[in-house]
Amino acid sequence: MAAIKITKGNFESEVLKSDKPVLLDFWAPWCGPCQMLLPIVEELAGEVTEAKIGKVNVDEQPELASKFKVMTIPTLIVIKDGRVVSNSVGAKPKKAILDMLNV
Repeated sequence: MAAIKITKGNFESEVLKSDKPVLLDFWAPWCGPCQMLLPIVEELAGEVTEAKIGKVNVDEQPELASKFKVMTIPTLIVIKDGRVVSNSVGAKPKKAILDMLNV
């Protein structure tokens, strides 16, 4: 399964009301480190069943980037029960991302 495209339109239903933790990848097509992270995020989306994996294009969703005070991309944020429980900036190896999710 591919990562879910998160927009302000589906944010509440996909993220805030999710019964699972949600990993959000804040990215942009022009960002080199984001492109390095892309295959890892997509791989996790296909492997992890205990969490949702979502992608937020900061160029298309500036309101969401602003809401989470994303200044640098890629930024990974884990939301559980509507609250931010973990975040990190920069490309990370797969294991570090799994550790963020605690899966």
